[in-house]
Amino acid sequence: MARARVDAPRRRPPIARTSPRGDDDAMRLPWLARVLPPVVLVAGAALAFAVWRWGDAARADGMVWIPGGEAVLGSQNGDADAPPHRVRVSGFWLDATEVTNAQFAAFVAATGHVTDAETPPAKADVPDLPDDQRGAGSLVFVPPPDAVDLRAFWSWWRFVPGANWRQPDGPGSSLAGKDDHPVVHVSWRDAQAYARWAGKRLPSEAEWEFAARGGLAQARYAWGDEAPTDAAPRANIWQGEFPRRNTLADGFAATAPVRAFPPNGFGLHGMSGNVWEWCQDWYHPQGYGDAAAVAVDPQGPATSFDPQEPGAHKRVMRGGAFLCSDVYCLGYQPGTRMKSTPDTSLCHTGFRCARSAQPPAGR
Repeated sequence: MARARVDAPRRRPPIARTSPRGDDDAMRLPWLARVLPPVVLVAGAALAFAVWRWGDAARADGMVWIPGGEAVLGSQNGDADAPPHRVRVSGFWLDATEVTNAQFAAFVAATGHVTDAETPPAKADVPDLPDDQRGAGSLVFVPPPDAVDLRAFWSWWRFVPGANWRQPDGPGSSLAGKDDHPVVHVSWRDAQAYARWAGKRLPSEAEWEFAARGGLAQARYAWGDEAPTDAAPRANIWQGEFPRRNTLADGFAATAPVRAFPPNGFGLHGMSGNVWEWCQDWYHPQGYGDAAAVAVDPQGPATSFDPQEPGAHKRVMRGGAFLCSDVYCLGYQPGTRMKSTPDTSLCHTGFRCARSAQPPAGR
């Protein structure tokens, strides 16, 4: 069965960033040795209090506690890049829903952040892009009028100048009535910026899948093994003939409100369908799982490689989207992986955040 190639059309390569360190300055201060023990004691107590308070803050911030445990992760469909493997994950907090338009708008208002989709690519970043196409915009799904080869993914993707999180279908569109829909047209870099502002982080790929399974052991779907039907849709995915005709049996042509469908066993909404969600990890086809060992809190590979685009460094995306269809894309199943470059934005890609903090009282 074909796999969705949401990552293929893109505008620019990723930009590596480093963080400065000031360790050398501390080494030059002889008085530090005299004050260090009490400072460490006070700092340790403050940190412990802060971590405890973060747990309280997480509950008030729409997050759900995901209890640690061990589980078999990976694809139930034999995907070569997602072999079944055992993972042990520590407990963590995860947003109960995808980040909404209203939440992202608050972030932009507070920081003045400009997304990648709102920024024209520099000539140095994409030297082969014609000057007349060097404008701000993003990738939008446009149904083709006739039947197409499902391998020809470019038949339904269009770069639309002016498309971004504020106007997801391009100029003239808006977010009216969509405050509680997931924000889209956000790149991995945009998601990282939001997470830092919110005092959170992106989940690791292992954390994401562990949470998506909701405590179910190797189930095919986030809710169990029963396939969704038009009469009983379980998630916001495609119904009908992809990519030409969507019957809208689930009630949505594009994004849905983040709580439109019931939560999984952990209380998480939208872990299947609606929008793809960025994870922290680099993508590598051999970077997710070793059947011979139990991985403890894996953080993904140190480098990225995509055999379909060897020169492009990509980050992992999970969860599928409203364009997933059983005849084309099984991304809405919890064991399926996808990937794209950190600068790429699309009309069906968003994110949710995680946080490392203490569990709720009594857990």
